[in-house]
Amino acid sequence: MNAAPVFAALGDETRLQIVARLCKHGPLSISRLTDGTSISRQGITKHLDALAGAGLVRSKREGRERIWNIETKRLAEARRYLDHVSAQWDAAIDRLRAFVEDD
Repeated sequence: MNAAPVFAALGDETRLQIVARLCKHGPLSISRLTDGTSISRQGITKHLDALAGAGLVRSKREGRERIWNIETKRLAEARRYLDHVSAQWDAAIDRLRAFVEDD
């Protein structure tokens, strides 16, 4: 997995909030994603395009609107990557602890 685009996309607070809203509420239109924010529809669209480029969201047309949904497979891949990195850190800490305790 090339994780860099995923984490780059999620590194923006607004995009992270969009992902959280889609995870919590399910598929939403741009107007629903804009509700309660100070961001314009154009601003939300740019963020959604960045998320789509990273494979984190997808859209489909329903009438005159585009409905956006989370790509759970891509999020699961990112989670597995983080689990792998976490395991590496745990192993490094265990080695350091063993080294320090041996002295």
